[in-house]
Order: sequence, then structure tokens, then C-alpha cells
Amino acid sequence: MISLDFSKKLLLWNRTENTRQMPWKGEKDPYLVWLREIILQQTRVGQGMAYYEKFVNRYPTVKLLAKAGEKEVFKLWEGLGYYNRCRNLISTAKIIASGHQGRFPSSYESIMDLPGIGSYTAAAIASFAFGLPYAVLDGNVKRVLARYFGIRTSVQSAKGKNLYQSLAQTLLYKKDPALYNQAVMDFGAVICKPKNPLCENCFLSENCQAFQHHWVDLLPVAKKAAPRKIRWFYYFIVDAGDGKYWIRERRQKDIWENLFEFVLWETGKIMPQRKIKNSGFMREHFGKVGFRILHISDVLRQTLTHQTINGRFIHIRLNKQQNSLSEYMLIDSHQLNLFPFPRMIRTYLKDSAHLLA
Repeated sequence: MISLDFSKKLLLWNRTENTRQMPWKGEKDPYLVWLREIILQQTRVGQGMAYYEKFVNRYPTVKLLAKAGEKEVFKLWEGLGYYNRCRNLISTAKIIASGHQGRFPSSYESIMDLPGIGSYTAAAIASFAFGLPYAVLDGNVKRVLARYFGIRTSVQSAKGKNLYQSLAQTLLYKKDPALYNQAVMDFGAVICKPKNPLCENCFLSENCQAFQHHWVDLLPVAKKAAPRKIRWFYYFIVDAGDGKYWIRERRQKDIWENLFEFVLWETGKIMPQRKIKNSGFMREHFGKVGFRILHISDVLRQTLTHQTINGRFIHIRLNKQQNSLSEYMLIDSHQLNLFPFPRMIRTYLKDSAHLLA
């Protein structure tokens, strides 16, 4: 009875009070639904909207995205982070264009087979694009269910995942799953918010277990985060003469794979400036040809999900041509804007353009 009451009241709120606006509401094109869901994975809606619109304008169909060059797509994605999503975006577009004749697969199982698509994204595409009865289960939905039903099981445990999925599927309004899924996500975003939820004016508060028992700030239950890894990146912006600089593409299975960077020295701790100047790294890479340090930046930081990157940028000018940086390639300074860089490097380049030839 409570389950039925929950869904009926939620749909009534959606029809009469939900004013949340987003550019993709009501969208049924599976390509556009998929595109927005990949962009919104681990991304705030406000940030994701701008990228969604850029991709739609540049690649209005999956076939056009499949034909695009990898560097071009990564450049458009630049700054959004979690770049494995971009790799999956490219792979999936090619699979659909070649293996499905440009038509997005229409069953939940076939959608799940595509790279980078898990149960949530498959449910979103299946319900929004094809009207199939699959409940979405994102952070907003989990928070709403945990609070309303007083669920004390961790959302990250195997038991919790099964419990939340089963409950979400039970509550789903199967006559219009897209309408219900959008409604419950909107409700979590604007009413049952992570902080300062609007409990006093919430139409569900009478039966909400978290509100009645003062558990609102305690739910949903999550495991403690793992200790954050701290890394130090020292980037050498090497002027090889005539305004040319050495860069390379990151190929290792690590953060920022497929993005570009300057000559990199990663250390396990902060290095004082005097140790940077006299380091074995500099002697090994630049000692034979000689160099002059022009500028050493302050420390910049970029926080990722499980690690913090501390970066410094060292501008140096070589006394003569360097031929031993075999992993790197020489480009003109005006070409720097053509390559996709991590946000830390792109921000530094923007703020320090006067230091480049």
C-alpha cells in the first residue's frame, strides 16, 4: 500500500509541481539519450549540459560521431574528466555505425553489451528511448528510496544493490516508465536533496521514515571512502627553439589516457626548487645539451575521485636541439590549442600564455 501510495503521489507532484527544466526532457532519440547519459556519468547536470549541446551540434547523429577522429572527440571532451567515458563513447559509436547499420539496439540486453554501459545507463536508454519497463537507479533515486523507506543497508554492498534494484523495479509505473523515472530523479534533485532537503514542505514526509525518525542526514548509508592517493607531477615545458615544444600522448593505463602532456617527471613527494634544478631527471634529459630555467610555477592541484594531483610547471630553454626525447614530438606553440590536455595543463596554459613563445 505504501509502495502504491509513493508512486501515485510522486506522479501527481510531477504533473502539478515539477518545474525542473533540462534541454533533453522528453527526448526519445536513443542516440541522444545515450549521449546525455554517458556525459552525465559522474558529472553535475549543470556542467554536463554545455558538453551535451556541444556534442549534439558537432555530431547530431551516431554515424557522424563514428566517423570523427579520436583526437577531435577528445578535444571536444576536454575538461569533462573521466576520459574512459570518451573512449567508450568512440567505441560504441563505431559499433553501432558498423555492426548495427547506424541504428541503436532496442533491447535492454543488447544495450548492456555496448562498451561503457552498465545497468543504470541501459535502464535509462531502454525506458526513455524505447518505453521499456526498467527502473533507473542513480544517486538521486537511491537517496529518495533510502530516506522514504528507512533503508539502513549500505547502497554499495551486494545486499544493498539487490535491495534497491528490486524496490525501484517494484515502484516503477510500467504504463509510462520514462515519465516515472524522470519524476523520481527530478524529485531527488530538487526536493530530496543531499543537503538541506525540503522536508518540511515535502508531500511524502508523512510516511517518510527518515523524516519521522530524524534519519535524514544519516541516509543513504555508504561505505567510508578509501584513503586518497597523493601524486606529484612536474611538467617541463621545454622550448626547443623557434617556439617549438615537446609533448606526448599518455598511453599507459592511468589517469588521462589519450590526453597530451609536456615532459613529465612524477615523484612521490614535493621537491624543493633547488632539488628540481639539480635533479637526476634534468641531468639525464637535458644535461648533455644544456638548458636554462626560465620559470617555475607555484603548485597547482586537481582533485580526482580517488587521488589528488599536485603539479608544477618548469619552463626551460635548451641551448641546442635535443634529440633524445624519443617518446615526445615537437609542435609549434600555436598548435597547443589543437591537442586535448588534462584540465590542470589546459588551465595553466590559459593563465600563462605570456610565457610561451
